[in-house]
Amino acid sequence: MSCILHIETSTAVCSVAVSEDSQVIFEQENLIGPNHATVLAPFVDEALSFIESHAIPLDAVAVSSGPGSYTGLRIGVSTAKGVAYGRSVPLIAVPTLKLLTVPTLLYRDDLPDDALLCPMLDARRMEVYAAVYDRALTPLRDVQPDIVDADTYREWLDKSVVYFMGNGAEKCKSVIGHPNARFIDNVHPLAKHMAPLAEKAYARGEFADTAYFEPFYLKEFQTTTPKKIF
Repeated sequence: MSCILHIETSTAVCSVAVSEDSQVIFEQENLIGPNHATVLAPFVDEALSFIESHAIPLDAVAVSSGPGSYTGLRIGVSTAKGVAYGRSVPLIAVPTLKLLTVPTLLYRDDLPDDALLCPMLDARRMEVYAAVYDRALTPLRDVQPDIVDADTYREWLDKSVVYFMGNGAEKCKSVIGHPNARFIDNVHPLAKHMAPLAEKAYARGEFADTAYFEPFYLKEFQTTTPKKIF
């Protein structure tokens, strides 16, 4: 049995959730932002109060690890580290792009067995940060920056149906015209969807070093694409 506090601040959306044995038992989210500095602390306080009022021991803190907004991730990770230190519990890092695939896997029952998932985060203009996963979330292509045109994902589209989601996918609809391309609207990285990934990491003992953990601020690619999401 495990109780995990989840914190997600990688985009303009701010959300917090609590899961117990993979079941979400508390959630708060604000879709109008970015205003993480204002809403995150009250959300976390409410979540911790909920846990305490139900006499549930907190076992870990999970935080979205990017890629994402420099400002948003700093606020989220700092808060997560503070709770982890204060409660003497481990920290779990959940990759943001992998997180974006969770609602598609959970709620769509029409995915072909060989479907591929391409979560995208907007990096302005026709640029995104994206990865490619199979249905088991095995990374077929790691996170990298893409300048999107009609041929950017042709290698994958020629092989199978590819589902694109995230705030970078909307602007790609008019550019990617391959018959195997599918676009899923209004998919945000949300704390309530972190539970399956965080629970798996907890069961495996895959914890981040709370003292030294740094999220993916997109800085790996700043020599060629110096930008933030917001």
